[in-house]
Amino acid sequence: MNEPRFIPYIQLHEFEALLFAEPSQFAVAYPNKEKEIQKLVAVRAKFISPEDINEGENTAPSKQILAIFPDYKKVSTGSRIALKIGFAKIRTENPHFNEWLNKLEQL
Repeated sequence: MNEPRFIPYIQLHEFEALLFAEPSQFAVAYPNKEKEIQKLVAVRAKFISPEDINEGENTAPSKQILAIFPDYKKVSTGSRIALKIGFAKIRTENPHFNEWLNKLEQL
């Protein structure tokens, strides 16, 4: 596409990968579920960046979250968690996403 105003962002996997920037913040939606949240922390610890989480169809970030929290909802629950994590932390932990935002900010 030969349009300089078009700056695409192609997320490597899915929105839920961004939530692995700080999985401890799942407590905002799941208080008193520390054992379950620690499972998400363990998943995050295996990867350099949350953007790398996804080793196959059954290990996509959302699938891993749903395996632990079956009532997880992308829009309502995911949004609350993302707000709690904060934009700065999400950017810091997700370099591909941050790079895209930096391009937009330089316009």
